[in-house]
Amino acid sequence: MRIWDIDPGYLNRQSLLGEHRELHAIFVVLTQHKKGYAAHPETRRWKGHLAALGKRHDLLVEEMRLRGYNHHSPLPVVTGEIKWPKTFIDPPHAQFAILQEKYRDKEPGRIPLPSSARQLWAQHKYSVLARDTRLYKIIGPWLAATDNPLRFRALAKILVRTLRFPPAAGRLQNGLDHMWGYVSHLAGRSGSKQSPRQLLQLTRELAASGNIAYLLASTALGEVGAWMAPQPLSTALDAHMATGEGDKYALGYQPPF
Repeated sequence: MRIWDIDPGYLNRQSLLGEHRELHAIFVVLTQHKKGYAAHPETRRWKGHLAALGKRHDLLVEEMRLRGYNHHSPLPVVTGEIKWPKTFIDPPHAQFAILQEKYRDKEPGRIPLPSSARQLWAQHKYSVLARDTRLYKIIGPWLAATDNPLRFRALAKILVRTLRFPPAAGRLQNGLDHMWGYVSHLAGRSGSKQSPRQLLQLTRELAASGNIAYLLASTALGEVGAWMAPQPLSTALDAHMATGEGDKYALGYQPPF
């Protein structure tokens, strides 16, 4: 039983769906005081952190939907402040090593497992930009000086902790605008009149259809959606069809990850 701390984009299909299933099991143990797995370290780690467990569920579901997987098992709504566990079963840098071994000769996740701190940073840049512009400006020069296992270890923990904060509206828009810059030439129209949710969805679709590798390997392509308010269905459909490619997606087009 494991709840990962790194972004769900690194998980392959089996691990992603497996974590979703195990998260539900932990939630039941904690809310219904079941004995099964009550003494498991992962269960104990999340005791008193139900709102954060619910947010991790949101992140898993957002990644599942990005990959075209169906989701029909919502968690009960948990109110209150989101307080994340202070401890890790394995530190973030070690979680990448675990997956590296686990996925040997197996299908990978959406995002390639990073082999250096610079690659790890490239995958997280827009997630950080959507939260902390000062940190965004610091990390690049810090890694330009040197890229070694110690910096990978430190950066992995910094990124996990940073992505646990909700993006402020203005910074979120800034991150989305930077991502939009990679696909705007494919849209044939401006993204300025789109809501954040619409802009993210359109960016996802264009990144997939245009095979924009940098965005497809970005944590922000998935995770920022988990922090947005759900979009009304009618608005979503209008925006979807307005791309001129609504029929293609309605007929079952799946992104290449």
